[in-house]
Amino acid sequence: MKKIVLTLVAAMAVTFSFAGTKSDKRFDMSCDIYRLSEVLDLDEKQMDAVEEIHDKFSDEMKSLASVKGPKQRHMIHEAVRKEARQMKSVLNEKQFGAYMRILLTTLRNRRI
Repeated sequence: MKKIVLTLVAAMAVTFSFAGTKSDKRFDMSCDIYRLSEVLDLDEKQMDAVEEIHDKFSDEMKSLASVKGPKQRHMIHEAVRKEARQMKSVLNEKQFGAYMRILLTTLRNRRI
């Protein structure tokens, strides 16, 4: 009986640990800036600005993982709009369009 209880507790602990990290990974928006700069054909000045803006966005998204319900959806929408405004001032139209496609595809794939 003792072995069954310990096995059950261990199984629950493993399940809860995976469940806890899953939502955190979903909101982790960090990416390889150098690869992104190649895709978007950024110069050094743009790359530095994009890295700074995206780091702030990534930190904001990680903090939104703990918020639940309709408030979370609204806050995610606001974070994406804020980043889009900042990126639009740094990137040209072609780069901005490609960046938004990448960002929105990432959000859709992660079901955010």
